[in-house]
Amino acid sequence: MTISMKDKVCIVTGGASGIGYGIATRYVQDGAKVAIADLDLEAAKQTAETLNKMGPGAALGVAMDVTSEEQVNEGVQQVVDEWGRVDVLVANAGVQIVHKIENYPFDDWKKLLSIHLDGAFLTSKAVIPHMYKQESGAILFMGSVHSKEASPLKSAYVTAKHGIQGLARALAKEGGPHGVRTNVICPGFVKTPLVEKQIPEQARDLGISEEEVVEKVMLGNTVDTEFTTIEDVAELAWFLAAFPTNAMTGQSMVISHGWYMN
Repeated sequence: MTISMKDKVCIVTGGASGIGYGIATRYVQDGAKVAIADLDLEAAKQTAETLNKMGPGAALGVAMDVTSEEQVNEGVQQVVDEWGRVDVLVANAGVQIVHKIENYPFDDWKKLLSIHLDGAFLTSKAVIPHMYKQESGAILFMGSVHSKEASPLKSAYVTAKHGIQGLARALAKEGGPHGVRTNVICPGFVKTPLVEKQIPEQARDLGISEEEVVEKVMLGNTVDTEFTTIEDVAELAWFLAAFPTNAMTGQSMVISHGWYMN
């Protein structure tokens, strides 16, 4: 079986930085056309410019607040107008906010769930009619080891990431007859700005040092005390997007140096 992303039209939300940028880079390197959909349009355009120089694929910057149905629909339509179809959605945009449950501001709870869950729902809803029309497509949700397991201080995040698994399974059932598969990527701790921001916050709330947060909380359950890398996640995202059949659908794939084992 030969698998390739050549000429596939992809949308990566939160694609201007971090894991999203890594996935977009991997796709472009394999010849895909990638829309960098980001809250920061200028950053999305700059990222697209960088990727266009890299080739052999192509990139486009698109403004998208994934919690806004209007912006999501407009962004997806912009991609279809530019490239004629949508083959892959990577719903990657996300945030992390940590608090003890008794101190968790309700506004923060709603914000986090909206970005993760509403974002996955709205982007899927927008691309699916195009995928059904062409009888093919791949949807990837960015889950987490916290789609499988829980940690203190992360009630909203764990709730969102568990919910993403349920949404993916429902979409896999609905999309299967139309050639559309849906899977979830579940990374361990990846040293992005999102994770680095958590280190002092967790040290404060757990009453331990920042070194202990890294060594015990983040890496203590791994087999080799190593962070998962952006490149690790991007390679899995490439495989799941390029895989050509419904044999791989409704699954959640953990990539965590053994932090969590199915």
